[in-house]
Amino acid sequence: MASSNAYAQRDPMLKKRDDFEDILEERRNSSDLRYALKCYTPALYKGVAPCKSSMLKSMVLQSDQLHYVIQQVSKETGRQTDNVQEEVSAILDEMAHSLQLSTVRFFAFTLSKIFKSLFKSIRVNEEGIQRLQQAIQDHPVVLLPSHRSYMDFLLMSYLLYTYDLTLPVIAAGMDFMGMKFVGEMFRMSGAFFIRRSFGGNKLYWAVFSEYVKTMLKNGFAPVEFFLEGTRSRTSKSLIPKLGLLNIVMDPFLKGEVFDVHVVPVSISYERILEETLYARELLGIPKPKESTSGLFKARKVLSEDYGSIHVYFGQPVSVRSLAEGRVNRCQFNLVPRHIPGRPDEDIHSFVNDSAYKLVRAQEDNMVLKPWVLLASLLLQKQAVGQEQGTALDELTAQAVWLRDLSRQYGAFLHWPDQMTPSEVVSSSLSLHRGLVRTCEGKVQLALEHEGGAVGPQSAAALEEKLLSQAVIVLSCASYRNQALHVFLRPALLASAIHAASSNQKQEVFNSFSFLRNMFSNEFILCPGATVQDFEEACYLLVKTGTLQVTQKEVLVNERGHRTLAFLVSMLDPFLQGYQVVCRFLCEEATETLTEKQFIPAIRKFIIKHLLAGRLRYAEVLSSDLQKNSLAAFLRLGAVEKIKGVDQETLKVNAAMVNSLEDTLGGKLPTQKAVVARL
Repeated sequence: MASSNAYAQRDPMLKKRDDFEDILEERRNSSDLRYALKCYTPALYKGVAPCKSSMLKSMVLQSDQLHYVIQQVSKETGRQTDNVQEEVSAILDEMAHSLQLSTVRFFAFTLSKIFKSLFKSIRVNEEGIQRLQQAIQDHPVVLLPSHRSYMDFLLMSYLLYTYDLTLPVIAAGMDFMGMKFVGEMFRMSGAFFIRRSFGGNKLYWAVFSEYVKTMLKNGFAPVEFFLEGTRSRTSKSLIPKLGLLNIVMDPFLKGEVFDVHVVPVSISYERILEETLYARELLGIPKPKESTSGLFKARKVLSEDYGSIHVYFGQPVSVRSLAEGRVNRCQFNLVPRHIPGRPDEDIHSFVNDSAYKLVRAQEDNMVLKPWVLLASLLLQKQAVGQEQGTALDELTAQAVWLRDLSRQYGAFLHWPDQMTPSEVVSSSLSLHRGLVRTCEGKVQLALEHEGGAVGPQSAAALEEKLLSQAVIVLSCASYRNQALHVFLRPALLASAIHAASSNQKQEVFNSFSFLRNMFSNEFILCPGATVQDFEEACYLLVKTGTLQVTQKEVLVNERGHRTLAFLVSMLDPFLQGYQVVCRFLCEEATETLTEKQFIPAIRKFIIKHLLAGRLRYAEVLSSDLQKNSLAAFLRLGAVEKIKGVDQETLKVNAAMVNSLEDTLGGKLPTQKAVVARL
């Protein structure tokens, strides 16, 4: 292993970040109507003329690639070419945006009213806006915002309109098409609609990819999509989806454009509008279908306070620079450009590595609010049974300790320096009063007191109570998760030290490597970077006085135990979640268990163990954690999908699953409990 001194050159504390400006300040002091009707003349890519949606459709329909695929589909299916051409036109009509400035002005006016009602401030890094403005004029641009809320794509268009930048065309799910009136409004504000899945539909894929590439190659507008594919219900970054990234990189790889610039955008919410909705979804309560009536019913949120938003436009990333030394583009000269083909392994690896780097760039520029630290502390206290709460001054002191630690780890933390720590903590607790309560100077999560019910309760009543408490716990966990990227690598090392049977560096590294591999479906861990992540973790824990790392040993300093205990506790809910999945697979999984049946079955199993007091963390009820653990066991070969006549079943390698459970920590920790305790 290379020396961890190498990491010192990339000390996260030394990273310079831009300052922010509150765009709502001007909106509160001037006319929204004048703002919506302002002169809007954005600078375009190389001075190209704006392209009407009808012209864009015509260009797509005339493309050589689409004509080639139409001919192929016609030959394969025996259908008339005209018939296939009609289907292509129908797909394009369903998909295409019809951007109209009048609709954009309507949204500008309406969103100004909504944003001023919901948020104290929307802070944007102006230097990032200036970099984006230059990039749009010089290169085709792809915008990659993080995705934590439905608000994200509305906010992005609002910001670009505010700063007189070219409005993006946005990849949106077909869900919104079902919203009468609103779906068409989104289309007229730049959304183009894509099906959630189109599997092996060669024709749909050809229309979709050609539509996106035509917009990008000609520089008509920045193309915007969410690299994670969907909203994160847990506030953790999701494993990136590569389909659209493959498409937007293709024009560069085939030499159709000199370069493409990709701009990661980090959107950080102090309070997420959907926090309770997400928690309920993770517990198996289906999300309401998107509808216009549902939108109007949601108007009551306008009376709530959602704090501030920080939007950080990152450094534009040149695809040309990413590809230098990685991709030999000569291979694309061997086949005519209009003939589509699957990317080879080198291209797939390059796109995958780029995707992880871009998500990491999003994570690095996420702004953490004080509540993120408070939620982390309160969840740990609740898990060890501190039912009487924590004294406010004690919680404040711990928050200050964690603030300083997170800054040393390179966190982008928004902690108001003009306020005293006790004021900062009180303000955060007040904003999130639905999740936390303060009683007689003590702070705790807003769970019902166990002594609230008199007499014996039915199993159904106990389960309902457990799930209502789990909504609070999962909502708080979604805020704690916002800081996971800061603490993840040190936490993996702390857990590895905890699990290793000696302080030998090689053994600690082996344990670290096992945990990192196990959790690579759970967190953003760049492929092939195990040694680099280990060195980063060692460097940070040595720098903060937690460890001494020699050539052969990893030693814990006396004053490092507090930090290690905190870090181990950050990862502990995930460890227990994977352990309980192992237990379920060995004890309960039948030969007929399908992937669709897995989540309901394991949820039932976990509820039984929580009610019996055998599990510490209600977080293990999260369907996200359960799906990620199953994906990990499938990847490791501990579970296998077996194709049947009607459906696939899950075949469990019990010996391997037992071995994994032992390595993850053996026996699940138990608690003596009279009634259910989270």
